Amino acid sequence: MGGFVFLPLVLPLTAWPIARLAEQRLHPRTATRLLTGVAVVTAVCSTVCLGLLMVVGTAQLPGNPLPDGWSDPEVRAAVPYDGVAGRLAVPALLAVLLACGRTLRRHRRVRRRAHRALAGLPDTEVAVLSDEAPYAYALPGGRRDRVVVTTALLACLEPAERRALFAHERAHLAARHHRLLLAVRPAARANPFLRPLRTAVSYTAERWADEDAAHAVGSRRVVARAIGKAALVSAGSPVATLAGFAASGPVPRRVAALLGPPPAVRSRPSVFTSVGLAAWGAAVGAAVSAMSSANSAVTMVLILYAATPL
Repeated sequence: MGGFVFLPLVLPLTAWPIARLAEQRLHPRTATRLLTGVAVVTAVCSTVCLGLLMVVGTAQLPGNPLPDGWSDPEVRAAVPYDGVAGRLAVPALLAVLLACGRTLRRHRRVRRRAHRALAGLPDTEVAVLSDEAPYAYALPGGRRDRVVVTTALLACLEPAERRALFAHERAHLAARHHRLLLAVRPAARANPFLRPLRTAVSYTAERWADEDAAHAVGSRRVVARAIGKAALVSAGSPVATLAGFAASGPVPRRVAALLGPPPAVRSRPSVFTSVGLAAWGAAVGAAVSAMSSANSAVTMVLILYAATPL
């Protein structure tokens, strides 16, 4: 395996250029899907890398339940600096698993609390809460996907802006943005180098919903005005892990994008542009990470199989 086993830990750095350029140059739908895919692939690969290193490190610990052959010199020789890398990988992998598990548990807890808050309300697509705090968010799951909005926020918006709000939240539900957002959050926990991608996906998912809402209501200016008003009166959705109309983040950039021309829809960016080069660089980095992880995993399995006494 050699030094290739360490590549998946650092290859997420190749996605940093596309994280910023995709926000500015790609259609939000394309950017969201591309960044989510790169984040998930590289996070899985880096976790596999830690797992392989942990096998070597754990096999050398006294009293471990692993076969004695797994600590043979032939096995350790497959990993450079096996003594240090193996021992560091054990707490690192445990930290990754705990962080990802905590993220998923928090998401489930928030979803359950949000559904409980709607108990007693009519089972309609739009749930209006009598609350002095102005906010709105898309709530998937349960018997049906629902748009949750408070009376305080509705009172701040004109009829056309309310239609923009509902179109925005319906776009989140229709495109299943909650799944994409849930995928990148554990990925960023698994590898801190992926945090810029998590931030970028949170933004591009909102921009995707903005563009769909503008198409639905037929006015980009109305959607921009609604977002601006909601951001001024709201501190964002209290359900932090769900997509919200006035979600915290670069609201001025969203408004400015809506006041400009609509983004061009391209299935893939041209390689002769900065965003195209960055996209291909991220794709190559993810592919190399996947091949490196697969090669290291297969090699390690063969070595351990050969070192295991029959």
